[in-house]
Amino acid sequence: MFSDPSKNIEQLELKLGESVADFGSGSGHHSLVMASAIGEGGVVYAIDIQKDLLSRLKKEALANGVSNIEVVWGDLEKPSGSRLKDGAVQAVVISNLMFQVPDKVALSKEAFRVLSPKGKVLVVDWSDSFGGIGPQTNMVFGKDSAKKLFTEAGFVFVKEISVGEHHYGIILSRP
Repeated sequence: MFSDPSKNIEQLELKLGESVADFGSGSGHHSLVMASAIGEGGVVYAIDIQKDLLSRLKKEALANGVSNIEVVWGDLEKPSGSRLKDGAVQAVVISNLMFQVPDKVALSKEAFRVLSPKGKVLVVDWSDSFGGIGPQTNMVFGKDSAKKLFTEAGFVFVKEISVGEHHYGIILSRP
């Protein structure tokens, strides 16, 4: 079983009206679930470098009557690459992105910058290659490495969550 965005977001305990960011939103599975969780009074910033995926997500959201997702073209490895203001969101989700991003330090710093104090980041990624189901073995960025990276960026580890047998999930907070 692969990671279930609904179960992942449920464990993040979002509140109605919050502003949240989906870093590397891709096709928007987590964005759509977050949009429902925070309600119409909140906003989801779906941020990705692939414009075609953002266009597809916007079309799907509109087709399903979801109006609280803002798609943002951004490069999360650049300073202020999310195009969000400092402290703009109460939560950031980074799902299946760590293995793809060369500059992981920049990504963790960008998540820290856009989070408000006490804001949370959920990191979900592949725990192994699983014989080619997941990323190549040399691309896997494991749970311990993710914990270390984000705590070095200033986050405080909160807890591990269950996100499926092929992935790990960790929640950290900004002090």
